[in-house]
Amino acid sequence: MTNFFLRSHAKRTLIGAVTALVLVGGLAACGHRPHDFGANMSAEQYATQRDKMVDKVGGKLDLNADQKKLLAVVGDKMFEQRAALIGQTKDPRAEVKALVAGDKFDATRAQTLINDKTAAIQTKSPEVIAAMANFYNSLNPAQQQKVRDYMDGRGHWFSRG
Repeated sequence: MTNFFLRSHAKRTLIGAVTALVLVGGLAACGHRPHDFGANMSAEQYATQRDKMVDKVGGKLDLNADQKKLLAVVGDKMFEQRAALIGQTKDPRAEVKALVAGDKFDATRAQTLINDKTAAIQTKSPEVIAAMANFYNSLNPAQQQKVRDYMDGRGHWFSRG
């Protein structure tokens, strides 16, 4: 029975972390971007994209300079986590496709992939969550409401119209 509650708590914690990541991912979605966003991006390219995201979100939320710095840290931590999730591979999709390349599904390799990705999430997520908490907690109530509205679908921050 205790294991059930521990697993349930772990699931809720992971769901909460994923929700935070989705929020920041949504905040970072400046217009159209390729599906491999960040996968092969240099540090300079990433910094340019981060700065665009901070400026765009900063304008939507009326962020001050300190809040913009905290948002940039969120972006940096997410970029670090994404790099950790991708690992050393240049083509993450190829790793997944390799699981079904033969006549049998490579369950051992699949489990290794899951273990590696889970370890990356467990290692980097606390930093992402802490950065997100620092940023969100720096917002005033009106700014926090704008974030909640965006998450509820009432905000259209990145529409082209």
